[in-house]
Amino acid sequence: MDNEMLKKFIDAKKQEILELKRQEAGQGLPKPYPGHRPELVKALSRPGPSVIAEYKRASPSRGVINTALSAGDAAKMFVRGGARAFSVLTEHKFFQGDLDFLGAFAGHGLPVLRKDFLFHPLQVRQTASTPASALLFIVRIIQDRHLLKELVKISQGLGLEPVVEIFNHQELEQARFSGARIILVNNRDLDSMKIDLNTGKELIGEKDSLETWICASGLDSKYQVYEFYHLGFEAFLIGTGIMSSDDPEDKLREFSS
Repeated sequence: MDNEMLKKFIDAKKQEILELKRQEAGQGLPKPYPGHRPELVKALSRPGPSVIAEYKRASPSRGVINTALSAGDAAKMFVRGGARAFSVLTEHKFFQGDLDFLGAFAGHGLPVLRKDFLFHPLQVRQTASTPASALLFIVRIIQDRHLLKELVKISQGLGLEPVVEIFNHQELEQARFSGARIILVNNRDLDSMKIDLNTGKELIGEKDSLETWICASGLDSKYQVYEFYHLGFEAFLIGTGIMSSDDPEDKLREFSS
């Protein structure tokens, strides 16, 4: 992998995976969450554009975005603002996330997507111990198509809905080979970190009727949301645009109204 930033993301997770291996060999990993997991696909299939509001405290490109807003308060604001699902960044080093944030978003009747750099089966089992309904796999990170397929299968077996992130046609084929039915198109090129909305516009023409598609990155108005909705996207993952606002709830309401 030539992408230095993605290498840093992967390296940052290696210690976490080693700890999960130690847990597995010792007292064992936490048991799967016994409660109800609201279905992501069902939540996104309602009429009209579905906004997935993301709890994003920081990022490598923006630095600190909003660390004053607690996960619990954000969950309540997102519900009032009209979100149909939550996305929660749990990566700590670069995004100031935490696995415990997932629990803060549970109990509102909305599905929770765990967004992190996941590429090992033990990370899937770790996710299954939380109230998350879904988890994200990034093709640009999981370049082994057979590993991606294995991770998707393990997730489905544990009652989790796998969301596979793509950026181009080749990665779409990888996602389909894995058996995933939820496709997230990132308009941000993870190699250059540049955003190009034409990415989503070009790829949506390849959508299969049995798939659910999510558009992410670069959307800053409800007019863009409706434009992409009419092109075929069901859902829109919005993080920085909401979290960087002086009034995240009101900003979310603009997108979801």
